[in-house]
Amino acid sequence: MLRPTLLILFLAGCASVGILQPNLSELYGEVVVSDRRVDNDSIVASNYHEQVEPIIEQRCVVCHGCYDAPCQLKLSSSEGIMRGATKQRVYDGTRILAVDPTRIGIDATSTEQWRNKGFFSVLNDRTQNAEVNLENSLFYQMLEQKQEHPLPKDKLLDERFPLGLDRPEVCPTPQEYANYRSNQPLWGMPYALPELKQQEHEILKEWIRKGAPLPKLPELPDDIKQQITTWETFLNKPDNKHQLTARYVFEHTYLANLYFSDLPLFKNIEPEQQPKFFFKMVRSATPPGFPIKPVNARRPYDKPNVQQIYYRLMQIDRSIVHKTHMPYRLNQERLDWINELFIEPEYTVDKLPSYEPEVAANPFIAFEQLPVEARYRFMLQESEFIVQGFIKGPVCRGQIALNVIDDHFWVAFVDPDYQDDPALAEFLSEQSNNLRLPGEAQSNSGIATNWLRYSSLHADYLKAKNKAIEENLLDQKRMTTDIVWDGDGHNPNAALTIMRHFDSSTVVKGWVGQEPKTAWLISYPLLERIHYLLVAEFDVYGNIGHQLMTRLYMDFLRMEGEANFLALLPQHERKRLSEYWYRDAGDKVKEYLEINEKHMLSEPNIQYKSEQPKSELLARLHKKLSPAMSDKFKLESQLPSDISDLNSINAVRGKTASIMPEASILYIEDTQKLYTILRASGHSNLTGLLYEELNRLPEEDYLTILPNIATAYPNAFYRIQSQQAERFAKTVASIQTEQDYEALIDQFGVRRTDPKFWQYSDAIHKSFSKLDPLNYGLLDYNRLENR
Repeated sequence: MLRPTLLILFLAGCASVGILQPNLSELYGEVVVSDRRVDNDSIVASNYHEQVEPIIEQRCVVCHGCYDAPCQLKLSSSEGIMRGATKQRVYDGTRILAVDPTRIGIDATSTEQWRNKGFFSVLNDRTQNAEVNLENSLFYQMLEQKQEHPLPKDKLLDERFPLGLDRPEVCPTPQEYANYRSNQPLWGMPYALPELKQQEHEILKEWIRKGAPLPKLPELPDDIKQQITTWETFLNKPDNKHQLTARYVFEHTYLANLYFSDLPLFKNIEPEQQPKFFFKMVRSATPPGFPIKPVNARRPYDKPNVQQIYYRLMQIDRSIVHKTHMPYRLNQERLDWINELFIEPEYTVDKLPSYEPEVAANPFIAFEQLPVEARYRFMLQESEFIVQGFIKGPVCRGQIALNVIDDHFWVAFVDPDYQDDPALAEFLSEQSNNLRLPGEAQSNSGIATNWLRYSSLHADYLKAKNKAIEENLLDQKRMTTDIVWDGDGHNPNAALTIMRHFDSSTVVKGWVGQEPKTAWLISYPLLERIHYLLVAEFDVYGNIGHQLMTRLYMDFLRMEGEANFLALLPQHERKRLSEYWYRDAGDKVKEYLEINEKHMLSEPNIQYKSEQPKSELLARLHKKLSPAMSDKFKLESQLPSDISDLNSINAVRGKTASIMPEASILYIEDTQKLYTILRASGHSNLTGLLYEELNRLPEEDYLTILPNIATAYPNAFYRIQSQQAERFAKTVASIQTEQDYEALIDQFGVRRTDPKFWQYSDAIHKSFSKLDPLNYGLLDYNRLENR
C-alpha cells in the first residue's frame, strides 16, 4: 500500500499537469456502507458525548449545521455525519426545474440511499483499520490540512479566501481531495477560521482512527413516553373533527422543536431551562406503537401517497442550532386548550378536505369547517412562533428573499373578538378563490402568467375586504385602538419586533428599539396567508419561478399589513406616510397604493392631539400593550449603571451607522453579559426585487443595541470590560470611515483571524446558554465579516 507521504510526493510530481485522481479501491479496498451508530449507553457513546461531540459542535457545526451548510455537509447529527457531502446546492435561485429534496430523516433513511442520491462519505467507508480510517477520511484530512497550513499571520484574509453566501463552493470527493489540497492548501477546516487546538485535534483524530463511532438515540424516560402516547392518541382519533384539527395543528407546528414542560402557557417565563429531549411532529405511514416512517412529501399538506397517515412525535437527533430552533411547549394545559378551541364547540365536519393542490394549498378552503376564531386563536396565542416560521424557516436566507421586509418594524394584531363573527367566516368562504396563493402551482412555477393572475386575485380581495370593513365597522364607529389585541393583559405575543440583517432576520417579543419607520397590524386572514406563503408552501428546492413568485406575492402581504396599521391614522397622514414609505416606487406600485387608499375608510374614530399622529398612535398602542410586553430585549431593564453609556449607541445614525455591520455581538468579559448591536438600513422603498443598493439611503441608517442574543448569524464580535463601555460607545459614535471602523476592531474586536477566536466563541456560547437556556442554540458563522 502506498503510504501518505509517498502518495503526496508522487502526486506532487504531477502538479504541473494536474494531479491524477487515485484509485481508492486499489489503495483501501472496496466501499462497504455500514451504520456507525453504537448503543447510547455504551462506553464508546459516553466518550463521544463527553469529548468528541463538544468539539464537533463548537468548531464544526457553527458552519455546518443549517439549511445552507457548505456542500450540504450537516455535522449536527449522526445521520448527517454518515450521510456526508454533495456538490448539489440547496439554495439556487437560477434553476429552471425543481430538484429532489434532501432533508435528513425524510428523503432517505439510510446511508446507502444517500449514496444513491449523490452524497459521498467524509469518513472512511472502505477497509476498516486505524491507518486507513485516517488516510481515507475527508473529515480528518481537512482538519490535518489546516494544522499543517494555518491561517496567515495577518489581520485580514486576502483574496485567496472567498467569503460570503454566494462564494463558489468546492466540494471535493475523496478522489478529488489530493487535487484540492494541492491547489488550495490554505482551505483546510475550519475554513477561513483558526485551526483547532492540538488537544482538540488529537481527540478528533483518535475518534476517527477508531472508526468514528456515533451514538444512537438515547432511550426516553417513561414519563416522556407516556406524554408522547397521550398526544399521539389525541392526534390520531378517527372522527372527522379530531382528524381535521390534527391536520391544522400539524401544518402550523411541523417546524417546531416540541418539548414537554408543565410551565404555564402564554406567560413571560424567562429563563426556562433547555429540556433534554426535543421532538418533531411528522406524518407517518405507521401508527403509534410502531417505528416511525415519515412521509416524504415536499410540503406538510401534499398528498401523502400512503394508505393512511398518523401524526407522530419523532425524537430529534441533532445539535440545536439557533437559526432553526423554535421551541414549542407541550403539556396538559396545551392539550386542554386545543380541545377547548377545536373539539368542544358545536359544529360538524361533514367531510375531510382532499390533498389536491387547489384545496390543500388554500387554508381558507381546506379548513373552512373549523371555527375562524379557533384558527386565529391557535396562531395568535403563539404569534412569535408562527412568525418565526418565516424568520427561521428555509425561506429566510439571502438578500433577495429578505428585501421584501423593512430592516426594523413593529407588529401588533387584530383583537380576536373582532374576528369572532359569523360574517367573517362567511366572507372568507366567499373570498376563498381570491385568497389563493402561488403554492398551488407547486414547485415548478411560471412567472409572468401566474403573477398577473395572483395580483388580480389579491386586488379583488382587497376591494371586497375594504367594502366589508366599511359596511360592518363604519356605522358602529369601531375603528379605534380597541381593535388591537392587548394580549389579554398577560400574553407577550401581542407585540413583536422584526429586524432584518440584509440576508438574515430576527423576531423577538416586545417593541424594541427606537420608533420604526413602519408598523404592521395583522389580522387572521393576513397571518394565515403569511404562514402558508412563506412556510407551509415554500419549497427551497423549487425552481426560479416558484421562488420569485413567493417573493413577489409577499410584497402584497407586506403592504396589506402596513395598510391595516395606516387605517388607524387620519387620511392625510395615511397618504403622507404611504408616499414616504414608497418613495421612487414604480407606477404599478403607486397605482396599487392609490386604489387601496381609495377603498379605505375615510377616517378612524380616534381623536389625535398632536401633529405627529403616527408617533402618537404608536405611543398609545405601546401603553395599551405594555402590561403584556416582554422585557427580555428591553435595554433599560437590563443595562446596569456601570455600562449605561452603551445606551448612547441607540443614537447613532446616518453614515456612522452605515459603516457598522448588520448584526454584531458585544461580550462583556467581566460580567459575561451579552448584547446585540443591529443596523437598520434605510431604503426609499422595498419593491425592487433586484439591485437593492439603488434604493439604499445610508443617511437613514441607525443602530439598535439590545440585551441578549438577537441574531443567529453574527457578522462581528466585540469584547470589552465594563469600565470600557463609555470608550467603546464613543468610538462607535465617532466612526466616519472604514479606517475608523478598522481602529474599532483593532481595539475591541475579535476578528475571524484572531488566535483567540475560539476562546471568545466558547465564552459567548457559554453565556448564551446560561442567560437564555430554552432558546439557546449554536450560532452560525457563515456570515462573519473580514474587515
